[in-house]
Amino acid sequence: QVQLVESGGGLVQAGGSLRLSCVASGSIFRVNFMGWYRQAPGKQRELVAGISRIGVTNYADSVKGRFTISRDNAKNTVYLQMTSLKPEDTAVYYCNAYISSDYTTIPYWGQGTQVTVST
Repeated sequence: QVQLVESGGGLVQAGGSLRLSCVASGSIFRVNFMGWYRQAPGKQRELVAGISRIGVTNYADSVKGRFTISRDNAKNTVYLQMTSLKPEDTAVYYCNAYISSDYTTIPYWGQGTQVTVST
């Protein structure tokens, strides 16, 4: 059984910063792609940032230059450093990871962490 547990969300003023963390645990052979998605009320879930196992990253245009994704393979952990936050960044942020175990690779999701940016 595999779990993704996120932490680090909260309430912050516009222009502020937050750092999200997501730890994968359980029966894991290898953690492959890891990413952060977000879903605002009434909107579809969207990819915010992703990172491959070797560190290749991609970002949504709306967060380029403000957010940084990183990972620690030894700890099966992915981070999202968010700076210059805007009210439109308000959403539930979900961690996603493709995890290999028992000869299969399956996408897993965290439970989500709320990020609220006030004006």
